[in-house]
Amino acid sequence: MRPSRIVLSLVVLAFVGVASFARAQDSKKVTGTLTAMGADSITVKVGTTDLNFAIDSTLHVEAPGAGTRTRQAAASGMKPKLGDLLHPGDPVEVSYTESGETRHASSIRKVSSAGSGVPANVATGTVSAISASSMTINGTGGGGSTFTQTYVIDGNTKVIGKGGSSAAAKAGGKIPITDIVGSGDQVTVSYKAEGSTLHATEVRVTNKKSS
Repeated sequence: MRPSRIVLSLVVLAFVGVASFARAQDSKKVTGTLTAMGADSITVKVGTTDLNFAIDSTLHVEAPGAGTRTRQAAASGMKPKLGDLLHPGDPVEVSYTESGETRHASSIRKVSSAGSGVPANVATGTVSAISASSMTINGTGGGGSTFTQTYVIDGNTKVIGKGGSSAAAKAGGKIPITDIVGSGDQVTVSYKAEGSTLHATEVRVTNKKSS
């Protein structure tokens, strides 16, 4: 049986975006393991990183048996709940957009496997070196392994961190990444491979180093 696509009626989430250079509205996708569900959010473990997504009444869900459960709920005068269709531990693919620090899930689809865990274009770690044109982070992987990766930073790199938009506004435009990100900060980096180098498309500060 092919998965059915339905629209869930869930609680609308009101959220406040945090500072960023720009708002990304392009849809993105990640595959991982669903670990938590709430009235207005879900958490998906992508490799070693827990990603939170806001959800609302526009969320589309694809899962085996969704059509049957929808009809059963309708017969009782009710609407299906996300928990009726998906459960923690399910491998899922999430399509989402971003605004500030908020990831908004537009659809979630149950898949056969979460794959290797992390897509090759997402990494989480601690900044060990930073300049206007490059950044190096150290992190841990599965089984306690460690890694060090260096990324190219340029004018197309989106940087999200507290106070970034205010600082950029005062400067009359974009500001160097070093004004927002510092050595010792914890970050999540989205990147793409370009030949033998890694280009950071987004740097998100998740925790600032204590002064």
